[in-house]
Amino acid sequence: MDDEHAVGTTGGSVRYEGGLPGLIARARVLADSGQRRLLGITGPPGSGKSTVAAAVHAALGSSAVVVPMDGFHLAGAELARLGRADRKGAPDTFDAAGYVALLRRLRESGGETVYVPEFHREVEESYAGSIAVPPDVPLVITEGNYLLLDEGPWSAVRDLLDEAWFLAPDGDERVARLVERHVRFGKSPDEAREWVRRSDERNAAVVAPGRARADVVVLGDPV
Repeated sequence: MDDEHAVGTTGGSVRYEGGLPGLIARARVLADSGQRRLLGITGPPGSGKSTVAAAVHAALGSSAVVVPMDGFHLAGAELARLGRADRKGAPDTFDAAGYVALLRRLRESGGETVYVPEFHREVEESYAGSIAVPPDVPLVITEGNYLLLDEGPWSAVRDLLDEAWFLAPDGDERVARLVERHVRFGKSPDEAREWVRRSDERNAAVVAPGRARADVVVLGDPV
């Protein structure tokens, strides 16, 4: 990463304030290491994780593949059975152990293609086997809220990542993006604001302590 973009440290983390080029350069070093590497991109809801992951993937092309954590959302019927449907997106509404098992399998890269589930927001469900990770892809980029959460099965994720980035954009912009997203997928503006207040921001508070476990804290919006 260019020195002009490094603005000190937070604990053991490098604080980064700059555009995508420095982040892409870091990812390229991982991809060029000669063995399978896992890069985790995390942060609170609406922080731009999928956008940054997609931009890095576009720059690296066939050297990388994106594996979203959101593919491990529990199905709507199971959330209803558990009484958790009204707080979908909380840590216990995912198959965290399944996600950890996937990361372990991806690290081993045993000569076969690994198929990964993908969450489809338009139907609020995951489809199995949607993303293929060929054995010769050197960099797996995984993104999601709880990669640095230090509780339950989630606590195993950090040791499976070769590098972890925590995205920390402006809070007001992040909340505005969340409201716009929920409206785009069918909620009224009032419903969207209520969901963000009651669910997304509660999850953001859960995610926040993970910042100290990141290798890089990305300040502002790099895209």
